[in-house]
Amino acid sequence: MKFAIIFLFILQFISACKPENEVTNPETETESETEQIIYDNIAATDALNRKLPAWEEVGDIREKKYVGLFYWTWHTQQSNYSNRTAYDVSKILSENPDAINDFHHPAWPNDAGSFFWGEPLYGYYINTDRWVLRKHAELLALAGVDVLIFDCTNGNYTWKESYMALCEVFSEARSAGVNTPQIAFLLAFGPTEGSKEAIEEIYRDLYKPGTYKDLFFMWKGKPLIMAYPDNLTEEIKNYFTFRPGQPAYNTGPSRNDQWGWLEIYPQHGYAQKSTGYEEVPVGVAQNWSADRGLTAMNAPNSFGRSYTNHSGQIQGRDAVNQGYNFQEQWERALQLDPQFVFVTGWNEWIAGRYEMWQQQYNAFPDEFSQEKSRDIEPMRGGHGDAYYYQLAANIRRYKGVGRMEPPSTELTVTIDGAMDEWEKVKPLYTTPRGNTLHRNHPGWRGIQFTNTTGRNDFVSTRVARDKENLYFLIETDEEITSSTDQGWMWLFIDTDRNRNTGWEGYDFLLNRISPSETTITVERNSGGWNWEKCGDATYQVSGKQMEIMIPRDALSLKDKKLNIEFKWADNLQEAGDIMDFYL
Repeated sequence: MKFAIIFLFILQFISACKPENEVTNPETETESETEQIIYDNIAATDALNRKLPAWEEVGDIREKKYVGLFYWTWHTQQSNYSNRTAYDVSKILSENPDAINDFHHPAWPNDAGSFFWGEPLYGYYINTDRWVLRKHAELLALAGVDVLIFDCTNGNYTWKESYMALCEVFSEARSAGVNTPQIAFLLAFGPTEGSKEAIEEIYRDLYKPGTYKDLFFMWKGKPLIMAYPDNLTEEIKNYFTFRPGQPAYNTGPSRNDQWGWLEIYPQHGYAQKSTGYEEVPVGVAQNWSADRGLTAMNAPNSFGRSYTNHSGQIQGRDAVNQGYNFQEQWERALQLDPQFVFVTGWNEWIAGRYEMWQQQYNAFPDEFSQEKSRDIEPMRGGHGDAYYYQLAANIRRYKGVGRMEPPSTELTVTIDGAMDEWEKVKPLYTTPRGNTLHRNHPGWRGIQFTNTTGRNDFVSTRVARDKENLYFLIETDEEITSSTDQGWMWLFIDTDRNRNTGWEGYDFLLNRISPSETTITVERNSGGWNWEKCGDATYQVSGKQMEIMIPRDALSLKDKKLNIEFKWADNLQEAGDIMDFYL
């Protein structure tokens, strides 16, 4: 399916994809050489009825503010190149709840090197899946993430095959207009022999050749690496800016160049300068408890997603979806206002199992369940994409957002295939080319992912209005397919911006019923995934462009100010499941 584009249209202003003032930071002693990511100023309301903050709330883009996201490239090798089964601890325990109390219970497979805590939205994937990598590139660019920091903290493992695949896909995405995050590495928490070997390897294979140098995240004029320089050659020491990682969750920096990766609340500031702190870590959850300190995620009273320092463990069936721990940590970071926020994490998903670890029997150190886990990447079921939107919202609060471009004046558009009139309509909403990529890649053992639903590749859209009608123009990368195709060119419209009305907030849907040669059916939501006809719209397809004219009466917008959200989608497979927009 084509990744849908979501926009906000208000008579007084536009929440556009292209901010009015893009900020580029010049090279200085303390900031990245690379251009600060300008993320799309899209409108969104999540499943918890939380709206992404707009410019009116967070203000203009702030210079010298960066967000790093901990990212795991290990799934290809952890799956033994698709030869190891994806065992899911949540599924095992749902069928065998007593197994958690018995390390030797027969429900625990003998061939499991690690266990998933839940299922990712994109399935039990491996990191060489180009389709998944392209999805990550777009989602994280839209959220405003500046750099992915790869976890290489275990021994001398660098997961080269996976990080190289990511670099290739991200470079291709950049050429298509996706302002992807850049990359850096976090190595072992000390100058170990394994860390030395890993740093030498990534320097030799990635940094020194410079093939993907546009992806290197720069700090103080050099590529950033979170590692200890103590036992390295002068050549490597001089190449990187080193920020050694502090492993402890509660002590703060033990040297003035350290950065944190995960802490309990209230987090410390790291690398203090005269102008403030360089860095503050923000976590979703912590494998820590007040009684034990560092412990396994499945230990009693560990600090899960619903734990806060202020209120302790927050109860309630919906608490796990709210991100209370994550939000408390973000508020601390916003208070300290550093140059760099390190967020843990995106896609760890798995943990080993040990008979005894940090005072916990049958221990899962880092990940265990929906509550006792720290991944932000959308999951199948559970909290869905709630943590992704919470991440995006807090990045906006930290970094600001582009000022909205004002809309052009009222204009009556003739639906005739001519584009001259549309050139007067502002703003132009854009989305990168190339995200109708098909998927055909193995996952963990026994899984083959196939998705060939990508079809019409949206690249831009405009909205015009007069007193009688709304007008929409959508443009695709190649000629629009036949109107007889299933699920062809749907347009969702939320006319009241209230998620409690309509389907997932969308009050009207155009084109669910196959159109005639010139007419599209307009339907009003009647509850759930139920729709009833309320009018007709006129349309015309001319090669790569499709124009639609909708009477205001059909949308109950006659003589009303416009404050709407709209979403284009093509070739949905699971009508009624909003998460299908991601697939």
